[in-house]
Amino acid sequence: MTNIICMVMKQRRNESENDAVINSNNKVTISRVEEKLARKKSERTTYLLAAMLSTLGISSMAVLSVYYRFSLQMEGGEIPLLEMFGTFALAVGAAIGMEYWARWAHRALWHASLWHMHESHHRPRDGPFELNDVFAIINAVPAIALLAYGFWNKGFVPGLCFGAGLGITVFGMAYMFVHDGLVHRRFPVGPIAHVPYLRKVAAAHQVISTLVHI
Repeated sequence: MTNIICMVMKQRRNESENDAVINSNNKVTISRVEEKLARKKSERTTYLLAAMLSTLGISSMAVLSVYYRFSLQMEGGEIPLLEMFGTFALAVGAAIGMEYWARWAHRALWHASLWHMHESHHRPRDGPFELNDVFAIINAVPAIALLAYGFWNKGFVPGLCFGAGLGITVFGMAYMFVHDGLVHRRFPVGPIAHVPYLRKVAAAHQVISTLVHI
């Protein structure tokens, strides 16, 4: 009888110890999950602030540049219609052309000779930024150069350069919100997430990313 009581007490003690270990493991797991969620929230907030500040800054400079450039062009009283048309036509053309450039570069460069940089885009990100973000800076360099040349010089060719830089800039901003915000959810995009066409774009991109991992 005594042996049976001892065995029962030992079994209950073992069960209590097991429960304590399980509870401890659960607490550790919950703590890790909470830490990961907090880190992700911080990363999204950081990238959102960067996106908002860059968007406001670039948008303001672009609008002011367009306004002052054509104000300077019309100082003599004559409106340079051909130059204005060329500027805005090339702005639209450059924005559309950048989409085709991005598709070609993604296939022929990012997944080829520059994969060592682009790979960070297809791996879990540790922090708000990744090495792949360097490509955005690279694309910004010719846009800034074209805008600067077109802004400080008069004439039809500088007007075309200004339009090209403006188009590249508009594409970069749209790409950031659709690709980084909507597709990869690096920051909240608000009502953009409910546009049917953009939701299809996001779904298609996710399928392509899955195939790349396979």
